[in-house]
Amino acid sequence: MHYYEILGLEKEPFSSSPDPAFFYLSDDYRECLQRLEIAIRLKRGLNIILGQVGTGKTSLSRVLYRMFQRESRDYVFHFILDPRFPTEFQFFNNLVKLFDTTPSGRSTFEYKEAIQNYLFQKGIEEKKTIVLLIDEGQKLPIPHLEILRNLLNYETNEYKLLQLLIFAQMEFTDRVKGVENFLDRVNMKYVFYPLNEVDTRKMIEFRLRTAGLNSGRFIFTDDAYMAIYEETLGYPRKIINLCHHALITMLIKEKEIIDGEIIRITVKARGELI
Repeated sequence: MHYYEILGLEKEPFSSSPDPAFFYLSDDYRECLQRLEIAIRLKRGLNIILGQVGTGKTSLSRVLYRMFQRESRDYVFHFILDPRFPTEFQFFNNLVKLFDTTPSGRSTFEYKEAIQNYLFQKGIEEKKTIVLLIDEGQKLPIPHLEILRNLLNYETNEYKLLQLLIFAQMEFTDRVKGVENFLDRVNMKYVFYPLNEVDTRKMIEFRLRTAGLNSGRFIFTDDAYMAIYEETLGYPRKIINLCHHALITMLIKEKEIIDGEIIRITVKARGELI
């Protein structure tokens, strides 16, 4: 039996996997999703989403993708989870594989031409919207940014043929500072910040309900929520990790609820890991 079944839950409420079903939409996240959806549907080109480690950027990208899954005939998503390729040619080679297109030769020019043909065929002839989503964008070398800038040049009189979404940590701003020809193409920049105390509680409650917790039952006390916020400062990844281990502590201690003391015991046992 899984530990969460002992609690009467159907699923693990605090899994570290970016499951869109468990993603809590605060007002900030909801606004960002709406802006991204509009940008994609209007084919506005380049959008940049920034946030510190653990603020939920990857999870948000999965939620965005799920929003368009029912329209998969019209919207084609491609993902680069780690853009740190040693050379420009390897970056081009990865793009060619992602787009499932065949270059006429092995030169950078021929790879670029193959990608261009793909975008024109899909975007104009087949009237599809091509979305390239890059996670860990802070790892993008400057030469790779130049390649992406060139791809954004492919357009009709009305719209861009490639919708580029870059999710990155805050240092991405320093990386692209001074690269004006890239920054000039930014349609939207959105910055995520940690959750406040109210949203921290709402996020925990949302994940528990999604996992199957009965509406009339509670597991965390008020002082537990306060202690969680004080320890995590509202970073979603830290909140999820701490809550998971707090549930384990509660079961080991044979308690029925998680209070501030359980949180403090959990934090002490885990040291600096959260």
